[in-house]
Amino acid sequence: MKVLLTGATGYIGSAVTEHLIAAGHQVVALTRSAEPQPGRGWHAQVVGDTADPASLDGAVTPDIEAVIHLAPPSGDAEVDTAVIKALATPLRGTGHPFVYTSGVWVLGATGEEQEVGERAPVNPIDIVGYRPRIEQRVLAESAEGVRAVVVRPAIVYGRGGGIPAILVDRARTQGAPEYYGEEGVRWPTVHVDDLAELFVAAVERAEPGTLWHGVGEPAVPVRDLARAAGRAAGVPADPHVVPVEKAAEVFGALFADALALDQSVSGAAARTGLGWKPGRPGAVAEIGAGSY
Repeated sequence: MKVLLTGATGYIGSAVTEHLIAAGHQVVALTRSAEPQPGRGWHAQVVGDTADPASLDGAVTPDIEAVIHLAPPSGDAEVDTAVIKALATPLRGTGHPFVYTSGVWVLGATGEEQEVGERAPVNPIDIVGYRPRIEQRVLAESAEGVRAVVVRPAIVYGRGGGIPAILVDRARTQGAPEYYGEEGVRWPTVHVDDLAELFVAAVERAEPGTLWHGVGEPAVPVRDLARAAGRAAGVPADPHVVPVEKAAEVFGALFADALALDQSVSGAAARTGLGWKPGRPGAVAEIGAGSY
């Protein structure tokens, strides 16, 4: 398939590009500038900016057989809704896939429930407050003849990037590993290359109107991640927990709340329904002795 990919230059988008190409697909990258980027392996570039929906008119040409929307949200619900309209409308009546990237933060804190699935009610934290409405806007395109799909990644790690890189950097700069919120906070995690393979599976096989959790490990204690981050940073000390109020002074209140969010989320449905087989090293092993 010829796949239009937003966010193609980003952390996740770079991995998704590689795995799409390896699976035999052609990637058409949506970029803000027409400046060539050699070595990316893209089939083509088109210019557009997901912060400016009007710039996307004509981006989904008749030869585009799929769209994967990986670019981060703008923070404005009206803008993001207009982006969905601009990217999905040209696919109506074709049966071609439109895959939207959300995230497990829309579930909020999962409390005593273990490994909650895709049918769990949403309770988004403030940083993703309107995103469930965008998910529903995407899935509604199924009624218009679009194979509309939503993927909710967990905390992404691997290739030395993602939120876990913050833990490594903070351990290095503060001289001690740290994590945020409460003592027992847990993060669902997924390796970036495993996640990229899920996007390939979704664009190839997911049924219209479906939603999938991209979760490799359902609930990793963040204390263990922080300890591994300390090892990666050369600071092999016991991690200490930073109250969310103090974390907000560094990261801002919205992101601090996200870092302190305790979740246990299942990725079993994608394994069963899409044949997804995440198999990279777990987050603790990767952070402590891998790419970080």
